[in-house]
Amino acid sequence: MIDFNPQRLTFNNADRYYIKRSIFQFLKSKFSLLQGELLDIGCGEMPYKNEILKSTNVNKYVGLDIYGALEYKVGIEPDFFWDGKRMPFENESFNSGFATEVLEHCPDPMLTLNEIYRVLKPSSPLVLTVPFLWPTHESPHDYFRYTPFAIEDLLKKAGFTNIEIVCLGGWDASLAQMLSLWIKRRGFSIRYQKILYRLLSPFIKKLLRKDRIKPSNSDQIMFTSLGILAWKK
Repeated sequence: MIDFNPQRLTFNNADRYYIKRSIFQFLKSKFSLLQGELLDIGCGEMPYKNEILKSTNVNKYVGLDIYGALEYKVGIEPDFFWDGKRMPFENESFNSGFATEVLEHCPDPMLTLNEIYRVLKPSSPLVLTVPFLWPTHESPHDYFRYTPFAIEDLLKKAGFTNIEIVCLGGWDASLAQMLSLWIKRRGFSIRYQKILYRLLSPFIKKLLRKDRIKPSNSDQIMFTSLGILAWKK
């Protein structure tokens, strides 16, 4: 079972620890903006649902996923499915929206963003995260890795304003992330993985403590993923 808010680095979660924790922390920092009817786009098994309903002014949580996205646990299923072309909602149906690690799986990101814009009410927030340093996944439906400049351009073209983009990790966290992925996903035996983790985990932890994040509009930056806030006019 994947922990979407891990509290400490361990051998078992080494490859996911930083990315999952940074995504949750970014999302949590925007909880005060989420309200009313909320649309979770590409919701999967809705891992943030309980926390959002407990900690925000959201009074209705709607999970939307694409047909055939994944196999869900027994008893868990999105509220709605869509075909990747038109969401099954009327215009201006939702007060808030968010999508974590979804846009890289959309073959036509402009279509997706246009649909999100359509179903949000005026003056509604959209919270996004997208990966940068992460292996291909859900293959073959993994199409993009975004720079801050690309994601801002797409959002502006869809009509969103007041766009804020932050890096969810700097140079040191990026190196820590890649070392952790190398240990766990390079294809080493479990025994060798554990040896490497014992040797490298002190260095990985030090990198995460030292990490300094620069503004997303800087040149020569490295980052693990991006957190984005945008508003419908």
